[in-house]
Amino acid sequence: MVCIAAFIILIVVGVFVAFISIFKRDLGKKYLKVLKKSWHCFTRHLTFRKCDTSFQDDVKTALLKKVVLKKPEAVKPLSITIEVASILIVIVTAWSLIEGVKAGLALWTLGTCNVSHPASCALGTESCSIDEENLNWLSEWGEIFAAIPDRLKNWDAKEYLVTPIETINELSKDYQKSTELPAALDIMDPGCTVCLSSFRNQLKNTDFINKHNVYIMLYVIKNDDNTPKFKNSEIFTNYYYALLLSEKDENYRGLSLKLINELYTGQSKDNQNWQYLFDNVYDNETAEKTIKEWLKDWKLSDADIKTISEKTKSEEVKAHIEKVRKMVEDNIKPKGIPTMIYDGKKHLGLYK
Repeated sequence: MVCIAAFIILIVVGVFVAFISIFKRDLGKKYLKVLKKSWHCFTRHLTFRKCDTSFQDDVKTALLKKVVLKKPEAVKPLSITIEVASILIVIVTAWSLIEGVKAGLALWTLGTCNVSHPASCALGTESCSIDEENLNWLSEWGEIFAAIPDRLKNWDAKEYLVTPIETINELSKDYQKSTELPAALDIMDPGCTVCLSSFRNQLKNTDFINKHNVYIMLYVIKNDDNTPKFKNSEIFTNYYYALLLSEKDENYRGLSLKLINELYTGQSKDNQNWQYLFDNVYDNETAEKTIKEWLKDWKLSDADIKTISEKTKSEEVKAHIEKVRKMVEDNIKPKGIPTMIYDGKKHLGLYK
């Protein structure tokens, strides 16, 4: 174990030696000589063969030579200590490599290096995390391996549409309607700030809009106690689907799209983003009152507004939201929102 630990340490200090060698070339030559000897011994140990050089003894001698002269009786316990320390170095290194591989696979398959707590991964895709659960180490590996087929398979957005469903294409000035365009699916939470940025970025990218029919599906991220992660997301989603499910009536046509566009791109009279107000300022009552004011500004009568308000509590809307929830959680299985499906792939996080 001593020679394996020594090789690991030599690899780590190699970066510093390489820098110092710019000024002291002799040091670099000595380092390479020791590294080659260490590598030879290391590779033999990996193949369960005994090291045929004296490298291990050389390491111990270098560490103990002063002790031998001053306190010979301390040589044996120190030698044992070196062996134990070597074992610990090897174990820690092996564990670090395993964790590194796990984080890398999780990042590739799930868009986050931390399976249990996606939001804590600085390297992860920019998104609003869904799952926050304390999985054990083996369960995290299980989620990673289960996600590999999803990452490799061909995703067809049309298979995941829960009808009726609206496209955001009509918000683009350059949009030319065509049923021949391939579908793209946007899964968003009204309160997620990353969704706002993603939505705006898609509208700015006219090339993307002109090459896809971009469908939007609202999904409310829930906490462990089943409350919305963003306090007014549920109220907004209820109104969105109430309007969407009422679009057979001309009075309500296009208003669901107008509603989401207003939340993500509109501002209040004092120039505050609506989403910020819904997430951080408004209580449930104020949020609902604001939505009703928008509907009134869009020329809906008081009777129509009352009809939509009542519909938000209907079984029809509840059933539709449940269908969306099952589609997202059981079939698409994202770790964060927004998630998009287009061009045969599932795309995690912010659309840039």
